[in-house]
Amino acid sequence: MKIEIPLKLPSLNEIISANRSNKYAGANKKKQIETDIMWYLKPVREKITEPVVIHFTWYEKTKKRDKDNVASSKKLILDALQKSGILPNDNNNYIAGFTDNFVYGDGDKVVIEIEGINS
Repeated sequence: MKIEIPLKLPSLNEIISANRSNKYAGANKKKQIETDIMWYLKPVREKITEPVVIHFTWYEKTKKRDKDNVASSKKLILDALQKSGILPNDNNNYIAGFTDNFVYGDGDKVVIEIEGINS
């Protein structure tokens, strides 16, 4: 299963900043981003029923943001996958592992490829 999310997702630093600014700001930002991600998950009809490895390819226009800050958005993506009903849970029963790749100069988006480990 391959899903493209054509958004520049917030870095961990942005989430931390929102959490520090107001006790509701961080929660509201997280909820809004998950809602935005879920919009791109609507066409997905496949459900995850076995352990998977999720391959993230992070596309960034520039190299300004640190890789760990960019990849921290996988939490938002996993939560959106759960809320949309594609992923039953993001625990060890369903998530066998992750890979992260980074591509620079080709816009801002993330492409996720979900691979069953028994496939």
